[in-house]
Parts: sequence; C-alpha cells; structure tokens
Amino acid sequence: MFYSVFRNYIGTGFGLVNCLPVCLSRGAPFMSPWLTWLTPAIPLLLPWLVRDGSGMVQATVCSRWDRSVGLDDRGLSQEGEVVIGGLIPFHNLPPAPDLSFSQPPDLQACVNFQEEPLQWAHALVFAVDEINRNPFLLPGVRLGYRILDSCNQHPWSLRGALSLVSGGNIRCETTEISKLKSHPSSDCPVPLVIGDASSTQTIILARTLGPLSVPVISYQASCGCLSDRQEFPNFFRTIPSDVYQALTMARLTWLLGWTWVGAIAVDNDYGRLAIQVFEEEIRGTGVCLAFFETLNRANLVRDVKRAADTVQASTARVILVFLWYTDMGALLLELGRRNVTDRQFLASEAWSTSGQLLRNPALFNVAQGVVGVAIRSAPIPGFEAHLRSLNPSRRPGDVLLKELWETVFGCSPGAAHGHGTSLLPSPLPPTPSVSLPHTPPPTSSSPRPLLASCSGAETLEGVQSPFTDTSQLRITYNVYLAVYAAAHALHSLLSCPQRHSPTWGSSFTCSLPYNISSAELLQHLNQVNFTTPLGEPFYFRGADVPAVYDLVNWQATPQGLLKLVTIGRVDGSNLLINQSAIQWNTGTNTVPVSVCSDSCPPGTRVARKKGEPVCCFDCISCSEGEVSNTTGSLQCDRCPLEFWSNSHRTACVPRQLEFLSFNDVMGVTLTTVAVCGAVATVAVFVFFVYHRHTPLVRANNSELSFLLLLSLKLCFLCSLVFIGRPSVWACRIRQAAFGVIFVLCLSCLLVKTIVVLAAFRSARPGAGQLMRCFGPVQQRGSVFLFTSVQVIICAVWLSMSPPLPYRDLGLKGSKVILECEVGSVVGFSLVLGYIGLLASLCLLLAFLARKLPDNFNEAKLITFSMLIFCAVWISFVPAYISSPGKYADAVEIFAILASSFGLLLCIFAPKCYIILLRPERNTKKHMMSK
Repeated sequence: MFYSVFRNYIGTGFGLVNCLPVCLSRGAPFMSPWLTWLTPAIPLLLPWLVRDGSGMVQATVCSRWDRSVGLDDRGLSQEGEVVIGGLIPFHNLPPAPDLSFSQPPDLQACVNFQEEPLQWAHALVFAVDEINRNPFLLPGVRLGYRILDSCNQHPWSLRGALSLVSGGNIRCETTEISKLKSHPSSDCPVPLVIGDASSTQTIILARTLGPLSVPVISYQASCGCLSDRQEFPNFFRTIPSDVYQALTMARLTWLLGWTWVGAIAVDNDYGRLAIQVFEEEIRGTGVCLAFFETLNRANLVRDVKRAADTVQASTARVILVFLWYTDMGALLLELGRRNVTDRQFLASEAWSTSGQLLRNPALFNVAQGVVGVAIRSAPIPGFEAHLRSLNPSRRPGDVLLKELWETVFGCSPGAAHGHGTSLLPSPLPPTPSVSLPHTPPPTSSSPRPLLASCSGAETLEGVQSPFTDTSQLRITYNVYLAVYAAAHALHSLLSCPQRHSPTWGSSFTCSLPYNISSAELLQHLNQVNFTTPLGEPFYFRGADVPAVYDLVNWQATPQGLLKLVTIGRVDGSNLLINQSAIQWNTGTNTVPVSVCSDSCPPGTRVARKKGEPVCCFDCISCSEGEVSNTTGSLQCDRCPLEFWSNSHRTACVPRQLEFLSFNDVMGVTLTTVAVCGAVATVAVFVFFVYHRHTPLVRANNSELSFLLLLSLKLCFLCSLVFIGRPSVWACRIRQAAFGVIFVLCLSCLLVKTIVVLAAFRSARPGAGQLMRCFGPVQQRGSVFLFTSVQVIICAVWLSMSPPLPYRDLGLKGSKVILECEVGSVVGFSLVLGYIGLLASLCLLLAFLARKLPDNFNEAKLITFSMLIFCAVWISFVPAYISSPGKYADAVEIFAILASSFGLLLCIFAPKCYIILLRPERNTKKHMMSK
C-alpha cells in the first residue's frame, strides 16, 4: 500500500491529505491564528494570500501526503547540495494505540529513547563533516544529511524512507499571481538512504525503493537473503552477511566439542535464515539442534516464557541465540528469575556487544561467560571529541540531544535555553502576516514525567555513558563506512575530466549536484573501491563486504558487573581464538560440555538410536579382532591377519603363536607319559634279554620279540617329535617316523601271528615243509618287506608334497595356530591306510589262531592288543579332524601312546608275570603240555 501511495504521490505531486492555511484580513475578528488541517474526500486548494512589500499578491498552497505530525522533526539534518538520507532507530517502542476511535489512525512518535543509535547518527554527521573538509573528496560539493527515526518498526521505517526520497511529506507552492510563476518550496529528495538497522525493515525498504533504483546502504541488516542481487539489486551493506556469522558459530561449536546445541531466534528473516544456514553447515559433522524456538516482539512475554520452559527442560547446555538485545534482555531476566544459570550462550552480533545488557547487574549470574560474534571494532579519530562537544545550548532545536540530556543528567535543557529553531526546515515558511506555532508531536499513552530545568553547566566531558563510549565502535563504524561509500560513489558520479568545460555534466559519467540520478548513482556504488581513513581497502562484493568479525567474551569483574573482552578474530575463512582467555559460565577456563550422549571412548563404537538425532547414541564395545583408537568412532576397524585386538579393544597387538610345546601342561604330561613308556619298554627289553634262555622267551620267537620291543620304544619316542615348535624338518620327520615305526611294529606282530599259525599247521600230517619254508630268514624278510612298502610310500609323499609348517589364521582369537600341514592328503591317507591294512590283517590272523591248543597261545595276546590298537585308531580319525591347532597334535600323540601301551601291556605283561611270579609255568614241560 505504501508503495502504491508513493508512486501516486510522485506522479501527481499531491498527497493523501491537503493542508489548507486559511488567513483572513488582519482586521477580521474571527481570524484563526493557527493552521487548520483538513481532510476532505477530494483535494481542496485554497490560496494563502499575502501582499509583499511591492504590492504583489502571493498565494501559498501546501499539501501533506499523510496525517503524521512531528515525525520529521525528530531527527537530524543539514543543508547541502547533495543530501544523504538516514534511518536510525532512536526509539525502539511504538506508542500505545489509541483505542478511543475518536480520530483516524496515524503514526505517532515512538518512545523509549536509546543512546547507542544516537551515537550511530552522529557518526554519519561526523563523516559528512570530514568529507566536507576534505579537498580531494567531492571538492566544491557540500554534502548534507537528513536522518529520521525508524523506530525499529517497519511502518515508521517505510514512512521515513518515502519522506526522504520524496523531499518530505509537506509540499508548499508560492505563486506570484501577477506573473503566474510558481516557486515550489520543499526539501530536496535524497538520492540514497543509509539504513535501516533491522533486516526485516531493510528488506521492505529495498523492495519498495528497488523499482525507483534508489540505493539502500544498511549498517546492520545482516540477513543472508539480502545478498540476492536479482531480488535486491539496489541493496548494499557495510556489515557482513549472516551466512558468515552462522558459519563461524558452526565452526565454534565443532571446535569446542559441542554436539548438542539449542537455538533461539527472532521470528523474522534475520533469525530463521541464520539458523537455516547454521543447520546446513553442521549437517554431517555430528552436531545437531536440541530445539529451536522463535520470539516475536508482538507476543514477547508469551514467547519468552515458552522459550525459557524449553531451555530449562532441555539437556543442551549451549544455546545459540539470534535476537535483538532488548528481546534477549527479557529472556535473560526470565531465566535469571528461574535460576537457570548453567547455560552457555552463543551470541549473535545483534546483542553480543550490548552495553545495556552488560551493565545490568540482574543478568550477572545468567549471562556470565557469553561467547559471541561481534561486528569488528575500529577507531574513528576525533569522534570522541565531537561527541563530548555536543551541547543543547549550541543546538537548541535538536530534540534528540534534549532527550539525551534528560537521560544522562535527569534534567530538561529546554527551560534553561529557551525554544530555538529546529534543525529541520520549518514545515511552512513564515510570513509577515501569520505566525505558525510549532505543532507538538503526539505523546505516548504514558506522559513523560516533568523534569527540573538544567543549570546550563552540564557537559558531556568526563561523562561515561553508552553515547560517549568510543572504546569499541562497531555499528558506529559501519555507519561511518556507509557514508564514505556513498561519498565515493557520488565523487565518481560527479567527476569530469575537465570540471570547467562547457560539456561538464552532460555525459553519462558526469552529473550535476542538483541533477543526480539514483539509477546512475546505483551503478557507481557497484564499482566503489577506495581506502578508508584507517588505510584499509573497502569494496562491495555484490551487496556484501568481506567478512571480518571479532570474537568476544562476557567476563566478570570484581565490581559484580560484566565486561566485554575480545578473545579472537574471524577474517574470511580464518578463525583465530585464544581459548585460554575465555571465561566460561562456570567462572573457570574449563570448556563446558554440551552433548546428548557422551563421546564413545576408544574401544567402542557409536550405535545410532532409532528415531533419535545423530547426536544421541549408545556406545557398543568392539568385537574381538576389531579396535577403535579414537573417541567417538563410528565403526571399529578389523586388525590385520597377524594381529589381534587387546583386551580394551584399543590397539592391535601381534598374535601369540600357539603350538604344543614342552612348557605347557599338556606338553609336559604327554612328554612324561612317552618317556615312561619308553623306559618301560627298555626295562622289558632288558628283562627279556636277561631271561632269554628261559622256555617262555625262546618259545615266542625271541628275535621278533626283541624287534617288537625296539619298535615299541621308537613308537614312544616318536611321539616326542610332535611336541615343540613346528619346523620344516620336524614336520617331515614326525609323520614319516610315525608311519614307518608303526608299520615295523605291526609287521613284527603280523609275522609272529603267521609263525603261530604255521607252527600249528605244520603239526598236521604232510605239513612239515611249512615251517621249513617260513624259517627265521623268511620271517626277517617279511618284516623288511612289509616295512619297505611304508618306507616307499613315505619317500614318495615327502618328495612330492611334504608336510610344512603352517600358520592357521582362520580361527578367531588372539593366537596364531602354528601347526604342520600334511601337504598331500593322499600321501597321508596312504600312510594311515597301510597301517590300518596291516592292523586289520594281523587282527584277523590272530583271531583265527586264538583257540589253537597250547598252554601259552600268544595269538590270544595279539588279538587283544590288536583290538585295542584298532579301537584307538578308529577313534583317532574323527577326533583328529575336529580338534583345532595343538589339540590335533595332542590327539595324535595320545593315539600313538595308547596303542603303544596297549601292545606293550597286552603282549609282554603276561610274560613278565609268568617269569617273575609263576616260574613253575616257565618250563618246557608245562609249555609242551596240552
């Protein structure tokens, strides 16, 4: 609506309301001494007739385009050939609405005066004065300004902008009736506007003034949306975009280890877009938002309570806040009332340097330790002297300076100094015949208290207040830069190669001060590139300036107040921060912790909770063979094959080699049993040698018996080859020795069984030649023949695919099984198969000879021994296959020892019993008897 009204005003020269001063003759008794503002349905133009000194009759007609009275008086202005417009929120609260409905609604003056914005305005004034004194910048052109109150509300901001670009909301025309000449009387339209402070108001201004190509340079509107040159081609700013601020805050949360962060933002483009950028930046970094609350100034009390409830209930200890400082003050007071003092706040630039909050003792406990991103600070030489030199006695019409005096000194300078003329042009020109008293601006719903008159000796020298504090000029410096950017653009627009040539001002790049085109000025603003008075380069990247921030910290002082301390700086993508200089909300230098779940320690991994944010998780120990050596690991890494995880699952350690050694219990036990078996065999051998001439020893083929005892001894000893660290030769020898020695033992038994059968068969008629054909030579040859077959098998096996040491890494565990791989399965099977063949044949023959008549039939003993032998080795096969690692070797050793003891005991124990305990049976007579 404002835009359409403004276009209508620009096109016709008339506004919404016409002002009509009615003056009658001087002697008329009913003459009205003041102006009467009428609002007819159609414009009424009634001339204001005045006769000048020459007798000419003049008619003055004034028109007003809105009903707001006094709003244009609450500001600062200075005449100039080129006037810069400014919008600054001197007051931040609108007046209470008039609910009497006795008059049409209109905008009234705002309330709640602020000192800091007045300092911003005087930065503009100071910069204009500097430029006017500079012989090299805009030489010969006097720069002026008009600064209005934007009230930090869009109706006031937009109305002020339209007033600036149109030359004011009052237009008066004086006409000489005799000559019919018209002389318009109004303020000059400004070619550009510096403002506003809020992003929302600035968006409205940029969209409204965009079609008119009027440049808007903001000093505090940081919404990232304003960087869009397609939507806002006429917008510029001297503050970095919120995109960089949000990126900086995201980097801070990641740097300080905060993964569970709450967010509170103002319910407009500034707050919502900043949080949106923050969320996009933290995506995938393990940082997530615990909650997001918005505050609307129209419902501030209700929204503050809701946000405080959320903060109090949340487990997040770090809160990211994008609010205006007045709104943040209300939130901090509510949290302080609830004694919620253990939250760490991350502040945006809108409140991170607020002196009003820092000086409030009620916020000491809740706001201590605030870390914030602040607009960079820079000095302005001579600015403090300018501020302290201000005095209402020298600027009697400055209503803002009067409010400052009332705020700082608590007295009214008006009575002491009288009423002076306003710095702004008078809304109607004075005439000789009519006195036009100033119409006072409408007051708010609560009238200001009457103050005592000032003495006139008050001065700002030595006064410490937000207005005079120039220790950290942030937004003030942005205003200062905006004026210089505008001045350099004007300088570029007004510059000509030959200033005094006849064609000066006729080209596109050269204009006259009274004929400046906003569209041309906009083009020159895009090309601005200059060095500031501090020697720093300044230029626009589209709408933005390079991102430079200060990092600040609110630290406690012994006086119970908070002070602002700079702890770092952000320059583009470089973030420098001194963490040791930070004082956190706990009052210490220990970084507070804000996590949904504690970081998983080394040795564990993160397990996401279904339906929960990524910051909320469980910690699960790594499986065996897997490790994680970092905190918060998302997965466990498997160790290399030669390594295994330690007990804490934090590192991979070399696997221990496992084999059947002589040092472990099993190895010692088997070794002891094997040695005992060998010793027992030797003892029997010696015993038989000693009793070799007895009938019992001679009757059982003593030569084969001694050979059998020797082979049994070797059987016991070959089991020791299976104990110890496997090597190439050990693996080859153990299987070959086992196969050959057992075949030798079985060959002896087989030949002894054959001898028994042959002896009894030869006793039959016609069978005498049988024993002669199977005499001692044939017996020894048979044993050699049977054994040679096994020797050949083993030789072929060892030559083609011998057993070799093998590291078994397939079993899960911290050990590597070192064993002998059989090599050729066929060869190993042939060795065992040949042993089984001889054992089966021996068992069969012994079984057939078990009932032959004799007092001592050795075939019975061989039968029993073969039964034990076959039972052991039949059980050996499945046990060997299912036993892992060293236990397979132990099974094979057990089978060797068990079968060897079975042969030794079953065959030689009865003989030893008779020789020792039943000597009467060890006679030839007894042996021959049936």
